[in-house]
Amino acid sequence: MATEIYKIEYIKTIDGKIIELIPLKIKYMRQLMDMFHTIKSGMSESHIVDILCDCVRITMKQYEPTYSRTLEDVLDNFDLATVYKVLDYAAGIKLNTKQDEQIKNENVSQDNGQSWKDLDLAKLETEIFLLGIWKSYDELESSISMTELFEILATSRELDYQEKKFLAAIQGIKIGDDAGQDDGQKKWEDMKARVFSGGATNDSKDILALQGYNAEKAGFGIGMGLDYEKIEN
Repeated sequence: MATEIYKIEYIKTIDGKIIELIPLKIKYMRQLMDMFHTIKSGMSESHIVDILCDCVRITMKQYEPTYSRTLEDVLDNFDLATVYKVLDYAAGIKLNTKQDEQIKNENVSQDNGQSWKDLDLAKLETEIFLLGIWKSYDELESSISMTELFEILATSRELDYQEKKFLAAIQGIKIGDDAGQDDGQKKWEDMKARVFSGGATNDSKDILALQGYNAEKAGFGIGMGLDYEKIEN
C-alpha cells in the first residue's frame, strides 16, 4: 500500500497564479517563526496583519520567489484567507478571522505536539547530521522540512534499535518487546509451578514443579520414577 509523508496543497493568488505548497524547509521555518514571534500583546490589528504577511513573504522564498522581495508583493496579491492557509500549511499556525488572542500566543504548536520555542532543534539536527548525508547544517536546513526531519529521525532510530536487537540476539540477549515477552512467559511458568507443586515452589525450574501433567509432559519427574524426601528442620 502506497503511503505519503506529506500532502501537497495549492493556493491561488489575487493575480491568478497557482502556487504549490509543500512543507517549508527548516531554513525558512526558522526565519518565519522568528518573524511570527515579534507579535506582541497590544499591537494593532493592521500591524499584526503586516507581520503575518511578512511571514508569508518568507515562505515565498521557497514557494514563489517573485512574491518574496517586499511586503507589498504579498499585500497586493494575497487575501487574508490565503495568508492564513499558507501559514497553516507551512508552519502549523492555525488562524481564522477571530484570531486576535490566538495569534498573540507565542507557543505555536508543531505537528509533533511541541512548541517551536521548546523544540531542541540543534539536538535533532545533530542526530541526523551524523548520517553523513549533508556537508553542513546550512545544507541540511536548506534540504529538508520539519516533517521530513521527524520521518528521518523515526526511521534512523528504528534501524538503530533493530541493529542493537540483532547484535544482542547473537549473544543470547533479548531486549525490548522480546524481553518483555520472556518476562511474561516466565511469570506464567512460575505460576504453573506453584499450582503443580501445591505451593511448594514458585520456580518453574524447581524439581518440585515436575509433578502430574508437568512430569508427564517433561517425560520424567515426581511420580514417574523420581521421588524426593522432604526434610523437616
